[in-house]
Amino acid sequence: MGGRGWRGKGGWQQTEQPSAADAAAWFTGRLPADWFTEQPEVTVDREEIIVLGTLPALSETFTDEAARAAAESGRISRFREETRDERIEIARQAEHKYGRKVAWGARVGGTEELFSTLSAPVMTRLRQPERRVLDTLVDAGVARSRSEALAWTVRLVGEHTDEWLGELRAAMSKVDELRDRGPEL
Repeated sequence: MGGRGWRGKGGWQQTEQPSAADAAAWFTGRLPADWFTEQPEVTVDREEIIVLGTLPALSETFTDEAARAAAESGRISRFREETRDERIEIARQAEHKYGRKVAWGARVGGTEELFSTLSAPVMTRLRQPERRVLDTLVDAGVARSRSEALAWTVRLVGEHTDEWLGELRAAMSKVDELRDRGPEL
Protein backbone atom coordinates (compact mmCIF):
# COMPACT_ATOMS: atom_id res chain seq x y z
CA MET A 1 0.00 0.00 0.00
CA GLY A 2 2.97 2.33 -0.46
CA GLY A 3 3.54 3.15 3.21
CA ARG A 4 -0.10 3.87 3.95
CA GLY A 5 -2.73 1.61 5.29
CA TRP A 6 -5.90 1.18 7.26
CA ARG A 7 -5.21 1.45 10.97
CA GLY A 8 -8.74 0.67 12.09
CA LYS A 9 -9.33 3.77 14.19
CA GLY A 10 -9.09 7.10 12.37
CA GLY A 11 -9.16 5.99 8.74
CA TRP A 12 -6.24 6.19 6.36
CA GLN A 13 -3.04 7.31 8.00
CA GLN A 14 0.61 7.42 7.07
CA THR A 15 2.75 4.74 8.63
CA GLU A 16 3.57 5.37 12.26
CA GLN A 17 6.27 7.94 12.93
CA PRO A 18 8.01 8.62 16.19
CA SER A 19 6.05 11.12 18.23
CA ALA A 20 7.39 14.66 18.06
CA ALA A 21 5.21 15.93 20.91
CA ASP A 22 8.31 16.78 22.95
CA ALA A 23 10.30 18.32 20.05
CA ALA A 24 10.00 21.91 21.30
CA ALA A 25 11.29 20.92 24.73
CA TRP A 26 14.06 18.77 23.22
CA PHE A 27 15.31 21.63 21.04
CA THR A 28 15.10 24.08 23.96
CA GLY A 29 17.31 21.78 26.02
CA ARG A 30 19.66 20.91 23.16
CA LEU A 31 20.34 24.35 21.65
CA PRO A 32 23.17 26.52 22.96
CA ALA A 33 21.78 29.08 25.42
CA ASP A 34 23.40 32.02 23.61
CA TRP A 35 21.87 31.42 20.17
CA PHE A 36 18.45 33.00 20.68
CA THR A 37 17.02 35.66 22.98
CA GLU A 38 13.95 33.55 23.78
CA GLN A 39 12.71 29.99 23.43
CA PRO A 40 12.60 29.11 19.71
CA GLU A 41 9.34 28.40 17.88
CA VAL A 42 9.29 24.74 16.89
CA THR A 43 6.74 23.75 14.26
CA VAL A 44 6.21 20.08 13.40
CA ASP A 45 4.33 18.36 10.59
CA ARG A 46 4.57 14.89 9.03
CA GLU A 47 7.72 15.62 7.04
CA GLU A 48 9.58 18.44 8.72
CA ILE A 49 10.47 20.26 11.93
CA ILE A 50 11.18 23.98 11.64
CA VAL A 51 13.16 25.67 14.41
CA LEU A 52 12.79 29.47 14.29
CA GLY A 53 14.70 31.58 16.79
CA THR A 54 14.92 35.28 17.59
CA LEU A 55 18.38 36.83 17.47
CA PRO A 56 19.44 39.84 19.57
CA ALA A 57 18.04 43.14 18.27
CA LEU A 58 20.29 45.55 16.40
CA SER A 59 21.41 48.49 18.53
CA GLU A 60 22.57 50.67 15.63
CA THR A 61 20.53 53.50 14.13
CA PHE A 62 19.69 53.44 10.45
CA THR A 63 18.76 56.17 7.99
CA ASP A 64 15.76 54.28 6.62
CA GLU A 65 13.86 50.99 6.78
CA ALA A 66 15.70 49.55 3.77
CA ALA A 67 19.03 49.97 5.55
CA ARG A 68 17.60 48.41 8.73
CA ALA A 69 16.21 45.44 6.74
CA ALA A 70 19.60 44.95 5.04
CA ALA A 71 21.38 44.97 8.41
CA GLU A 72 18.86 42.50 9.86
CA SER A 73 19.32 40.21 6.89
CA GLY A 74 23.09 40.46 7.32
CA ARG A 75 22.81 39.54 11.01
CA ILE A 76 20.73 36.47 10.09
CA SER A 77 23.27 35.52 7.40
CA ARG A 78 26.11 35.76 9.92
CA PHE A 79 24.21 33.57 12.39
CA ARG A 80 23.57 31.02 9.63
CA GLU A 81 27.25 30.79 8.69
CA GLU A 82 28.65 30.83 12.25
CA THR A 83 26.31 28.09 13.51
CA ARG A 84 26.20 25.89 10.38
CA ASP A 85 28.26 22.93 11.65
CA GLU A 86 26.55 22.81 15.03
CA ARG A 87 23.07 23.19 13.48
CA ILE A 88 23.84 20.30 11.11
CA GLU A 89 24.83 18.06 14.05
CA ILE A 90 21.73 19.00 16.08
CA ALA A 91 19.53 18.44 13.02
CA ARG A 92 21.11 15.01 12.43
CA GLN A 93 20.31 13.99 16.01
CA ALA A 94 16.74 15.32 15.77
CA GLU A 95 16.15 13.64 12.39
CA HIS A 96 17.20 10.32 13.92
CA LYS A 97 15.03 10.87 17.01
CA TYR A 98 11.88 12.18 15.28
CA GLY A 99 12.05 10.69 11.76
CA ARG A 100 11.63 14.11 10.10
CA LYS A 101 13.89 16.58 8.32
CA VAL A 102 14.90 19.69 10.28
CA ALA A 103 14.95 23.21 8.87
CA TRP A 104 16.16 26.33 10.64
CA GLY A 105 15.23 29.98 10.61
CA ALA A 106 16.00 33.19 12.40
CA ARG A 107 14.39 36.57 12.90
CA VAL A 108 15.70 39.97 13.88
CA GLY A 109 13.31 42.89 14.18
CA GLY A 110 10.96 42.75 11.19
CA THR A 111 13.12 40.35 9.16
CA GLU A 112 12.59 36.60 9.21
CA GLU A 113 14.41 34.04 7.05
CA LEU A 114 14.10 30.26 6.86
CA PHE A 115 17.05 28.13 5.73
CA SER A 116 16.69 25.10 3.44
CA THR A 117 13.08 24.25 4.18
CA LEU A 118 11.55 21.14 2.67
CA SER A 119 9.23 21.48 -0.29
CA ALA A 120 7.12 18.31 -0.35
CA PRO A 121 5.23 17.29 -3.49
CA VAL A 122 1.50 16.85 -3.02
CA MET A 123 -0.59 15.05 -5.61
CA THR A 124 -4.11 16.28 -6.24
CA ARG A 125 -6.83 15.81 -8.80
CA LEU A 126 -8.57 18.94 -9.99
CA ARG A 127 -11.62 19.30 -12.19
CA GLN A 128 -11.72 21.89 -14.94
CA PRO A 129 -13.08 24.80 -12.83
CA GLU A 130 -10.22 24.42 -10.34
CA ARG A 131 -7.65 24.05 -13.14
CA ARG A 132 -9.01 27.21 -14.75
CA VAL A 133 -8.36 29.13 -11.51
CA LEU A 134 -4.74 27.98 -11.51
CA ASP A 135 -4.35 28.70 -15.23
CA THR A 136 -5.73 32.24 -14.72
CA LEU A 137 -3.11 32.88 -12.04
CA VAL A 138 -0.38 31.57 -14.36
CA ASP A 139 -1.67 33.55 -17.38
CA ALA A 140 -1.84 36.73 -15.28
CA GLY A 141 1.77 36.29 -14.15
CA VAL A 142 0.86 35.78 -10.48
CA ALA A 143 2.52 32.35 -10.64
CA ARG A 144 4.94 30.67 -13.05
CA SER A 145 3.22 27.27 -13.01
CA ARG A 146 0.12 25.47 -11.81
CA SER A 147 2.20 24.09 -8.94
CA GLU A 148 3.27 27.57 -7.85
CA ALA A 149 -0.30 28.86 -8.26
CA LEU A 150 -1.62 26.07 -6.04
CA ALA A 151 1.02 26.79 -3.38
CA TRP A 152 0.09 30.50 -3.55
CA THR A 153 -3.61 29.76 -3.04
CA VAL A 154 -2.88 27.44 -0.10
CA ARG A 155 -0.74 30.16 1.55
CA LEU A 156 -3.49 32.72 0.96
CA VAL A 157 -6.15 30.48 2.51
CA GLY A 158 -3.83 29.77 5.45
CA GLU A 159 -3.30 33.49 6.09
CA HIS A 160 -6.98 34.31 5.99
CA THR A 161 -8.25 31.34 7.97
CA ASP A 162 -5.46 30.96 10.54
CA GLU A 163 -7.75 31.20 13.56
CA TRP A 164 -10.20 28.65 12.14
CA LEU A 165 -7.37 26.27 11.18
CA GLY A 166 -6.00 26.55 14.74
CA GLU A 167 -9.39 25.62 16.16
CA LEU A 168 -9.65 22.72 13.71
CA ARG A 169 -6.20 21.41 14.72
CA ALA A 170 -7.14 21.64 18.40
CA ALA A 171 -10.37 19.73 17.75
CA MET A 172 -8.50 17.05 15.79
CA SER A 173 -6.04 16.71 18.66
CA LYS A 174 -8.93 16.16 21.07
CA VAL A 175 -10.40 13.50 18.76
CA ASP A 176 -7.02 11.73 18.67
CA GLU A 177 -6.88 11.76 22.48
CA LEU A 178 -10.38 10.28 22.73
CA ARG A 179 -9.60 7.69 20.05
CA ASP A 180 -6.45 6.63 21.93
CA ARG A 181 -8.49 6.09 25.12
CA GLY A 182 -11.12 4.04 23.28
CA PRO A 183 -11.32 0.28 23.01
CA GLU A 184 -8.98 -1.60 20.66
CA LEU A 185 -10.73 -3.39 17.82
